[in-house]
This record gives sequence, structure tokens and C-alpha cells, in this order.
Amino acid sequence: MINAYFNWSSGKDSAMALYYAEKYGKYDIRSLFTIIKKEESKIAMHEISIDLLRRQADAIGIPLSVLEYDLAAPEEEFRSAMNRQMERFKDQNIAAALFGDLYLEELRKRREDNCRLQGIRAEFPLWGMDTRELLYEFIKQGFKSIVTCVDGSVLDETFVGRIIDESFIHDLPPNADICGENGEYHSFVFDGPIFSKPVDFEIGRKYYRDYPKDDDISKQNRYWYLELK
Repeated sequence: MINAYFNWSSGKDSAMALYYAEKYGKYDIRSLFTIIKKEESKIAMHEISIDLLRRQADAIGIPLSVLEYDLAAPEEEFRSAMNRQMERFKDQNIAAALFGDLYLEELRKRREDNCRLQGIRAEFPLWGMDTRELLYEFIKQGFKSIVTCVDGSVLDETFVGRIIDESFIHDLPPNADICGENGEYHSFVFDGPIFSKPVDFEIGRKYYRDYPKDDDISKQNRYWYLELK
């Protein structure tokens, strides 16, 4: 078996990729790895707190490794911190990094290049799978996930807080990727076959943030979020 760490986002694609990685029996997954914003102790875009991440890891039964980074810090500082983390993984004889990406070629190449520099292989358990079949399989296998973020230019705020089920799929507009691969939505998985027990959480407020669109500060793109506790 190949010793690996898993890049964990807390959402459905990560959950399915981990499910398949364990099913293949090819990997000994030593750690879930997540990068969080230091100033908020949350994953970017998913907006999931480190406390909820630890509850997920506990229910999954795989240790969680966390790298906190400061958005205002220089790029070199982040790269140095990543290098140190990769060295810690290699000290555990970890040879592969697993990702939940589906089909974005440019993103895959960037991950492969970054891992290669660290002397670690990047592998993608879900790569090339049909996205519609994958999401229906996610539901069929008993996974439960709640939408925590939507891109307001594609989905309206009513999608925030919805459970990913067949009704959710039916209501997605035709211009949205069914798995949200282009960032249309993000989610938090709280139950399913990779968990020994459901993850406890409470639903908090709904809120939004505006970001410059295409790096043009005169144009704004609104994202809606759901706070989970």
C-alpha cells in the first residue's frame, strides 16, 4: 500500500474521493490535511471552522493536520510553511497526496507540479468520473451534506443551507456544474459510509461577502454563506 495524506476540504468531493480511495485498498491514508485562514480559523470559501473539521476527522478516524496561514503574509512565508509540512509528511514515509478534483486540467497540473517539487506524487481518485453519476452515487451511498456557500452569480441565496439530495439536483440551473466543480457551491459533509457516527453541528446565520469580479474592484461578485457551529 502507498502511504498518503488526503487534502480535505470538508465537502462532498473530498468525502467521495476518500470513500473511493479507501475502497480501492491502494492507500494507507495517514492524515487528513487542511489549510485554514489564520485570522478566522476557517477554510476559505467553505467557511468551516477548525472545530468542525476536528469533529469530522474524529468521526472518520483519521488524524487531522492543519496549516494556518495569514492572508496578508508574503507568498514566500506560505511556501516555507508548506515546505515544512511536506517534510513532516515525508518523515512519516508518506509518498502521495490525494485530491478530490474531477476534471479541471489546469488545477490538476498545478497540484502535480507543486507536489513534484516536494518529492510527493499527486493522485486523483475521482478524476474523469461522470459528475452526474458521481453526485447520484454520493446520495445513494448515504452521504449527507449541507450547502455552506454559493456563488451568487450562478445560484441564488435560497440554495444556501439546502441538503444535497435529488431535489437539490433537480433545482440546479443548467449553467451550473452539478458537482460545483467551478465553485458554484461548497458543502459540509456530516454523515455517510466513511463516518463512524454523524457529525454534530448547529446552523447559524446566513451572510454574504462581495469580492472584486475578475480582479476589477469596480465590479462585485456576491457569495452567500451559512455559518455552522
